[in-house]
Amino acid sequence: MKIWCCLCFTREEEEEEEEEDVGDDEEDKELGEEGNSEAMREGVFGNEGNPEGRIGNDDDPEEDVERLLGLAALSPHHLDCDDDDEQLRLFEDAVVAMRGGGGVGVGVGVGAHWDGAARAADPLPFLGVRTARRFEGESSSASAETAAVDHDRDSHNKRAKVHYDFHEYHFATAEFSNGNSSSSADRDYHISQGSSFPSKNQIFYRTLTMSDGGGKNLSESSDGTDDVGDEIGSPRLEDFEVRMDLTDDLLHMVFSFLDHTALCRAARVCRQWRAASAHEDFWRCLNFENRNISVEQFEDMCRRYPNATEVNISGASIHLLVMKAVSSLRNLEVLTLGRGQLGDTFFNALSDCYLLKRLNVNDANLGNSIQEIPINHDSLRHLQLTKCRVMRISVRCPQLETMSLKRSNMAQAVLNCPLLHELDISSCHKLSDAAIRSAATSCPQLESLDMSNCSCVSDETLREIALTCANLHILNASYCPNISLESVRLPMLTKLQLHSCEGITSASMAAISHSYMLEVLELDNCSLLTSVSLDLPRLQNIRLVHCRKFADLNLRSLMLSSIMVSNCPVLQRINITSNSLQKLALQKQESLTALALQCQTLQEVDLTDCESLTDTICDVFSDGGGCPMLKSLVLDNCENLRAVQFCSTSLVNLSLVGCRAITALNLTCPYLEQVCLDGCDHLERASFCPVGLQSLNLGICPKLNVLSIKAPCMVLLELKGCGVLSEASINCPLLTSLDASFCSQLKDDCLSATTASCPLIESLILMSCPSIGSDGLYALRCLLHLTVLDLSYTFLMTLQPVFESCLQLKVLKLQACKYLADSSLEPLYKEGALPALQELDLSYGTLCQSAIEELLAFCTHLTHVSLNGCVNMHDLNWGCSGGGQISELPSIYSSSSMLSPENIHEPIEQANRLLQNLNCVGCPNIRKVFIPPAARCFHLSSLNLSLSANLKEVDLACFNLCFLNLSNCCSLEMLKLECPKLTSLFLQSCNIDVAAVEAAISKCSMLETLDVRFCPKICSMSMGRLRAACPSLKRIFSSLSPS
Repeated sequence: MKIWCCLCFTREEEEEEEEEDVGDDEEDKELGEEGNSEAMREGVFGNEGNPEGRIGNDDDPEEDVERLLGLAALSPHHLDCDDDDEQLRLFEDAVVAMRGGGGVGVGVGVGAHWDGAARAADPLPFLGVRTARRFEGESSSASAETAAVDHDRDSHNKRAKVHYDFHEYHFATAEFSNGNSSSSADRDYHISQGSSFPSKNQIFYRTLTMSDGGGKNLSESSDGTDDVGDEIGSPRLEDFEVRMDLTDDLLHMVFSFLDHTALCRAARVCRQWRAASAHEDFWRCLNFENRNISVEQFEDMCRRYPNATEVNISGASIHLLVMKAVSSLRNLEVLTLGRGQLGDTFFNALSDCYLLKRLNVNDANLGNSIQEIPINHDSLRHLQLTKCRVMRISVRCPQLETMSLKRSNMAQAVLNCPLLHELDISSCHKLSDAAIRSAATSCPQLESLDMSNCSCVSDETLREIALTCANLHILNASYCPNISLESVRLPMLTKLQLHSCEGITSASMAAISHSYMLEVLELDNCSLLTSVSLDLPRLQNIRLVHCRKFADLNLRSLMLSSIMVSNCPVLQRINITSNSLQKLALQKQESLTALALQCQTLQEVDLTDCESLTDTICDVFSDGGGCPMLKSLVLDNCENLRAVQFCSTSLVNLSLVGCRAITALNLTCPYLEQVCLDGCDHLERASFCPVGLQSLNLGICPKLNVLSIKAPCMVLLELKGCGVLSEASINCPLLTSLDASFCSQLKDDCLSATTASCPLIESLILMSCPSIGSDGLYALRCLLHLTVLDLSYTFLMTLQPVFESCLQLKVLKLQACKYLADSSLEPLYKEGALPALQELDLSYGTLCQSAIEELLAFCTHLTHVSLNGCVNMHDLNWGCSGGGQISELPSIYSSSSMLSPENIHEPIEQANRLLQNLNCVGCPNIRKVFIPPAARCFHLSSLNLSLSANLKEVDLACFNLCFLNLSNCCSLEMLKLECPKLTSLFLQSCNIDVAAVEAAISKCSMLETLDVRFCPKICSMSMGRLRAACPSLKRIFSSLSPS
């Protein structure tokens, strides 16, 4: 067996560490010559009896070096203990060669040998570690000096480096065989290396295991005992320091995602991070907004980062700070100031920042509020003075492109900016009409002008601007009450905003119509506007919101794509022609009566709450009405619609929710997939021929009388509650589910025609259809796939048509069929009728006790049986010979051992009951329930006996029973349970004592939920007894009463 232990030492050279290395090497030489071999023998190879190869004493495994070094990524290796002095001397010579006798480099041969070993193995994860080993017997002075040297080395270490190429380094090899280790004088040793290794403060651990030809097991090689004490070779946690390796380039990339606050926090981690976080790339922007910084601190920051390009400062002392910035930062490009006083000296010195491109001043006092403030700069491109208090301002910036004076309190603005193309003077209330005219006309290249909320603007100013600024594209004149746009021509305008302009009337549309390039027009809250008639070829978006007198809209634009018309209470007529409009929303237009659309691409229309719309609207959205691609139409709450008729080959969704006046509906829409008729309470006649509907619910139309449906794709139809439906023609070849509950007028002929045209019906609900008789039930033989049939609350007297026609039936519901005779179910258990039947509901019926007992005894294939409210049912006793024919069963079923899981899987001579769920809720005459193992109810999982007021005894032995409900069985006295899989037991409001419950649940090893609320004989103090009787209980619901 050969074990290769590779140690690579690297060093970062620093001048101040060279002297410490010399002293450290001399100390190593003195200590190493005294007892190097014995220390190495005991400290490194003293692992005999340690199969996991941990370094240290077995008595204290938590102190092993591998854990302290954090080498979780390196798997433990079993080491052979060898006391062969010759082999140990080879290893010691290799260590001495590495130490180089105080600085001599590693020999070429040894280094090559280590290098070859490293190349022979696959690369493994490794860690850079700073370590010092201390053994028993070292002197206190040597230990102190060593700790001091190590501390100095660590304090001067800048950062660790990770090297991924193992071929750069040299390795030393130690080869040894089996043997017994011997001890000698312990001492301290330090491993260092010569200049041939690149770094000093890292040890890269690399373990390569290679077996010789013998292939001997490592654990078998140790035949001695480890005689090294606990204090020998026990490393201390402070002797090892794990360092994360992050290069400067990697740190730079990571720190580039941090803000200044995070950078300051990162600078407190270590020297390397502090140096990396202080890089000038991260401090190009000096942001001191909302921060209290002194002039000295700011001056220091400017001196540290003279190449900063952006400064953001605010506060009372901004003048002093910005003067420092202007004088110190010659590369400044963006300057943001706020909330303070700026003197004229700042604006005079502004030209010294010859690289400045953007100046933002917010909420500041400029000058002494009396003098004129000059802003002269040859390279400034963006100027923003918002909420500034100044009397007059003069701007001479030949390169300025955008300027904002929004909400500034100034009386005059003199502009000399020939290249200015965007000007915002909104909410400058003190600017006079002449001042605005002078400022705007001095910028001939102006493209965007915002003069909203400037109440002094007049039409004369707009005319001057239109003549001077020929390239004006965007104009916002909202909240300007004095403009009417009469005789104003803005041909290049693309966006016009005129919100709340009281002077805008229908006459203003003539001026707007000359803006043939107009794309966006907003006329919200124009209270005097009565009509809009525009023919603009490029108009794409128009808004008309809260126009109180607006009554007529006539738009013609081939590019119109968006219309917003809302809360125009007197709007009556809309005429729109567009080839690009896809969605039209005209909600809450209560007076709208006429709508004409020629929109070839219109797909969605919403006319919700347009109460005045009449039936003529149907022609607009039918084929030939001008909307050939309409897919979605919403006419909710259009209460004047009465006879709705749509013939459309494109309509997919139609909503008529809340249209209570509709009495007739005729839809010829072959691709219609969804229709909503909620609230159409007065619908009497409905025709869906043809439609692409897959489901339809007409149960919310109680007055529906005549129905015609032709839907090739329909699979679900609900007619529940159509009590007056007498004529129904249903042609749905793919229909699988039909619910005709409470259709009291539905006759046999209608049912026969439906079954003939819908042969794939699987579920048929005819509950409360008293007009259905034997003829209709015989017609069910056409339904070869019928599996669910509900004939509850009908007047049937015989079930023979069902037994003969529905051979595949799985679910049969006969609730409250009180005219059925006791012998009506005999074909089920005497003649083998309905062999596939699984679920039978006989709730609230009048069958006698014997008929029920025979049914349960012989129909063993039933899985779900409901006998709720059966007044003729007295007992559920499956243990006597008369009830359930138990006497005929073999004797193997009478033993209680049948409950064991082993016997459940044994061959059974007779078929077991498949019953899974049994419901006997509200059976007032049941007094005893007895289900022994001989009843063969091995599949019963749920039993509900709640509300059985006279029930006194319950004795159950059901292996798979999981749910038992005995709530409100107020006469219950005895409860015996042998149900090992029972998880939920409900005894709410039962008059049973705690002892009976304790005895019952003691045999329910999987019980989790127990409900004993409102049980007068069980108090909350008894919960401990119940939990002790059944340790598996997780939830107990009990009353709060303590007694």
